[in-house]
Amino acid sequence: MAVHQNLDPATVRGFGQEWQAFDQASLTGDEYAELFDRYFGIFPFDALPASPEGFDLGCGSGRWARGVSEKVGLLHCVDPSPAALEVAESALRDCPNVHLHLAGAHSIPLPDGSQDFGYSLGVLHHVPDTGRALADCVRKLKPGAPFLLYLYYRMDNRPLWFRAIWRTTDLARRGVSRMPFPFRKGLTTAIAALVYWPLARFASVAERAGMNVAGMPLSFYRATSFYTMRTDALDRFGTRLEQRFTRPEIERMMKDAGLTGIVFSEREPYWVACGRKA
Repeated sequence: MAVHQNLDPATVRGFGQEWQAFDQASLTGDEYAELFDRYFGIFPFDALPASPEGFDLGCGSGRWARGVSEKVGLLHCVDPSPAALEVAESALRDCPNVHLHLAGAHSIPLPDGSQDFGYSLGVLHHVPDTGRALADCVRKLKPGAPFLLYLYYRMDNRPLWFRAIWRTTDLARRGVSRMPFPFRKGLTTAIAALVYWPLARFASVAERAGMNVAGMPLSFYRATSFYTMRTDALDRFGTRLEQRFTRPEIERMMKDAGLTGIVFSEREPYWVACGRKA
């Protein structure tokens, strides 16, 4: 019986183009360490078994796999984009404990119940059926194994004016994401320069002046490079399929997929959560 492909081809193709344009080789040092901690700060690396085997679903450029590979025995990097895997192969060429697999969440080429851990960061909100993709990931885990998840939030912890701004930007995304890639890249670079950079730098100045900047738009980028802003602007405005979820919705999906002991990170980006297979 044929397996239903739970992916959007245009979105997969767009991410391949994104990682070819921004391969994340420039993301190093303190900035990489800070961003890595924001995603993996709640992940129980210390509780994993010796030489654990796990997977990165939607590895993209391999940017997070670089850091994870140093902490584990074997890491399977899974992505449905051939272009993305070419970038990841180059980025991870010095990581002999990393295996690359061309596949989506619906066809992860690993035995069920075989993995000591797994994670999927910023990926499953870009597939048609997020809940089913999450369940497909959890099925690969051993009982008790942790799974780390990052899904875009629906601004559920933000005021009405903040949500109104997001709705406006989402209308822009629907148009920009349908442009040919050179136009998408050029326009989102302009957005990074004219919107992300000024607001992020204003937040940085305000923070040094003693202000609480947590509620300011794009304050998350106040300590990041322009390279990261360009990458994320393309990710934000150049992606065809994007879904967003509230914290309770994410928790319910995780429970339905078979995860327990769910904890959420209380800092940006929202929402990062971790649970263990029941």
